[in-house]
Amino acid sequence: MWHPCTQMQRARTAVPPLPVARAKGPWLEDYEGRRYFDANSSWWVNLFGHADARINAALHDQLDRLPHVMLAGCTHGPAVELAERLSALTGGVLGHVFYASDGASAVEIALKMSFHYWRNTGQDAKREFVCVRHGYHGETLGALAVTDVAVFRDAYDPLLMRAHMVMSPDARQAGEGESAADVAARAIAEVRTLFSQRQGHLAAIIVEPLVQCAAGMAMHDPAYLRGLRALCDEFGVHLIADEIAVGCGRTGSFFAFEQAAPPGEPPLWPDFVCLSKGISGGYLPLSLVMTRDAVYSAFLGDDVARGFLHSHSYTGNALACRAALAVLDRFAEDDVLERNRADARALTTALAPLHGDARVEHMRQRGMIWAFDVREPFAGERFAERFHLAGREHGLLIRPIGRTVYLLPPYVLDEGLAQWLAQRTLATLDATLRRTPDIHAACTPEPPVA
Repeated sequence: MWHPCTQMQRARTAVPPLPVARAKGPWLEDYEGRRYFDANSSWWVNLFGHADARINAALHDQLDRLPHVMLAGCTHGPAVELAERLSALTGGVLGHVFYASDGASAVEIALKMSFHYWRNTGQDAKREFVCVRHGYHGETLGALAVTDVAVFRDAYDPLLMRAHMVMSPDARQAGEGESAADVAARAIAEVRTLFSQRQGHLAAIIVEPLVQCAAGMAMHDPAYLRGLRALCDEFGVHLIADEIAVGCGRTGSFFAFEQAAPPGEPPLWPDFVCLSKGISGGYLPLSLVMTRDAVYSAFLGDDVARGFLHSHSYTGNALACRAALAVLDRFAEDDVLERNRADARALTTALAPLHGDARVEHMRQRGMIWAFDVREPFAGERFAERFHLAGREHGLLIRPIGRTVYLLPPYVLDEGLAQWLAQRTLATLDATLRRTPDIHAACTPEPPVA
């Protein structure tokens, strides 16, 4: 078995994969019965814990009705209902949904759809794309072309189309006396310069709203999104919001882009939204692209070549769509966003000791995402690997990004579990940096039973 994002030489020797036998709620259990808290939601997909009773029931019901049918020439209820309910969450602005299977595929679809829209409307010169420094959008060739994470991109760079790169709005770049909004303003100014220079040639800009996750949970001010929307309107450029990681309530609103408009003002929306990961609750591969009437209408006609030429065998899989509908039911029935705000306050309070820790910097939080950076003099060699292994010893499945430790837990916290998670994270940090490695672990109670 060849594992993803893994140097298999290390996996064979120093860092063997964690064998998981079963899971329930936020807990994973190995074959010896040891439990691990899924602190990163299994690569950010698991929203309501593993083996959620309501999602399980929906899938059992759908399994007896219709597991799958091709969407070319056929249709089915779960795909139709999911599209309608997602559209309603945008007030009908993003009224058309195209399904795929994974996040990178959704990005490919949005890029191709934008390019094809401009060609169908007689603007063939608009074929260039803009992406943000340190952004991540997937590892297929089109998505990788608008990604700026060297470990993923460099090996395949000769195969990629060329995209324009603009400054990241990462608030960690703030100079003395600068705010996050000031950094966002500098980043917007750079976008304006590029848009002016390449006017008439740019198809779209793609951005991760509010948090650039693979860049180490780099967070930015919502003013950046407002600025992008205004510039895209001014220069006739599509705005693609990659919400694969940051959508589905992760940043505090169902769509991260909902936070672009100031409170009390009408909502702002991009031209495309890409969703995946949490949309199916961590159960089944599903992704989708939402877009506007104007884009959809540009593909209508009698000529097949004018239609959008893209397909996957499992596009709009009925089981995956039914899982997504169960996820939307949870949001509607449980007031998930409000409950998350209370849980977020509890975990933020429990993590407060990190603010005074000289070993860390840039403690930050947005919605249900927490992150801090370990200062370089303290991190040492292979910090992420060492922290991951120490986390296992402390009952955590946690995978830092470089020197960035982040918590992205399922939406099943309570005050007691938040305190336990914070304590175990601090204990893991101490153990990794070889400073009082046992003090927290020794005095920390066993995790509460889920």
